[in-house]
Amino acid sequence: MLGAIVGDIVGSVYEWNNIKTKDFPLFRKDCFFTDDTVMTCAVAEAIMNGGQKDDFIDAMKKYGRMYPNADYGARFNAWLISDNREPYNSFGNGSAMRVSPCAWVMDCDVYERTGTWPSSRGLASLSAEVTHNHPEGVKGAMATADAIFLCRFYFGGYCREYEQPINDNHTECKRRIKDYIEKEYGYNLSQTLDEIRPNYRFNETCQETVPQAIIAFLESRDFEDAIRNAISLGGDSDTLAAITGSIAEAAYGIPDWIKDKAYSYLDEPLKGVVRRWENRIKAYQSPVRQISLF
Repeated sequence: MLGAIVGDIVGSVYEWNNIKTKDFPLFRKDCFFTDDTVMTCAVAEAIMNGGQKDDFIDAMKKYGRMYPNADYGARFNAWLISDNREPYNSFGNGSAMRVSPCAWVMDCDVYERTGTWPSSRGLASLSAEVTHNHPEGVKGAMATADAIFLCRFYFGGYCREYEQPINDNHTECKRRIKDYIEKEYGYNLSQTLDEIRPNYRFNETCQETVPQAIIAFLESRDFEDAIRNAISLGGDSDTLAAITGSIAEAAYGIPDWIKDKAYSYLDEPLKGVVRRWENRIKAYQSPVRQISLF
């Protein structure tokens, strides 16, 4: 989930001042966290609280009201401050920007042993459906979560060919992820960043954000390069980079200096959520599981 937060912070200063280059300072003094970070933390807390529908609604409303000036979309903001607990048929990219914690509780061992998706995959759709219940809103969240999970699976060495893991072959890992997302979700991932960049404009829909964010990851060399790819497209820069960063984290990890710098932009309540989440995931993924996430 920290990958999404990094992307949000780095992209915050370019959302309304797009740049079409990868040559920019990664962290500026005037960077800040936005709704992408706040809602990613809300999703993480919802999962830690049980991962039920009401947990997601309660966490989103709680953190949305704690951070009322985090630049939410108008419809989402109206939902946050109201007593309404029903979704409003959105297909905005907010469902994809916040989904990353859901992909970290999906069990790679289950997928390796059985070839079937872990039952916890349903958390990704549930996290979207509480507000973004339009099919495209759910699809954007699911595609992002699946991309993150498949990065964990392939880059993490779970997939083997002739008893040998393929995680050292990044090209093959990415080919398999690309093929799956295109087949499962119908997104066109064949364009290059250079083809997309000249005419790409601000767009807050999943349809015009999620594929571009995935392509930014597919063309990347490492975590930092993935973030730079996403922001270089322009558009909804913080959300593009949040989605790309969430995927890139699962493939490459995040350099310590970038982690430390991102933490410096967060306040204590958000730092607390991230730390609790990271400790919970470490315990959950240890060889001898010490806890259940639910």
